[in-house]
Amino acid sequence: MSRMSRKESHAQTRERLIATAHRLFLTDGYNATSLTAVADEAGFTKGAVYSNFATKHELGLAVVDLLHEERATSLAESMAAADSVAGVLAAFERWAEQHIGDVGWTAMEVELATSTRMIPGVGQELAARRRELTSMLGAMLEHQAGLLGLRLPVPPEDAAVQLLAMGIGLGVQRAFDPELPITALVDLLRSLLERATPV
Repeated sequence: MSRMSRKESHAQTRERLIATAHRLFLTDGYNATSLTAVADEAGFTKGAVYSNFATKHELGLAVVDLLHEERATSLAESMAAADSVAGVLAAFERWAEQHIGDVGWTAMEVELATSTRMIPGVGQELAARRRELTSMLGAMLEHQAGLLGLRLPVPPEDAAVQLLAMGIGLGVQRAFDPELPITALVDLLRSLLERATPV
């Protein structure tokens, strides 16, 4: 078995640090988790963290990237088998019920955004990720509508902005009030699909 190259070892260390930070940020909170705690839990020195991430918020942004990828993948997978408007709505409702208001996810993003608001450049990084997530969701909506032979009543990215805005708002509220229903979010998607026109 050949030895890993320095580049491969560095990439593996980075991946392990992100995975460890992901777990700790979601369970213990972003603000409460130190880089030393991440290093110790991952089995590395603090120097290994700094050789991959210059600051804690850089590591936080990498965790946000992973979270967005995970959530987008799980949403796409949950709706993959849906072959009707009713099926899409049912799949989306199941996904939203499980993920909207996830305390770890919600708190992590809110804490990162609020605790770094005075740090130059971080807001722009978060905004870029919001645009990427919006674009990803828009493409997913357009693809799903296309499979149903429909054209959305508004541009896909506009639909994505509407769903994200409501989903984030509900997510923050459900983080402290899990009984809050996700009905309004499902109704918004229903309205978009019911107003769609045949291709």
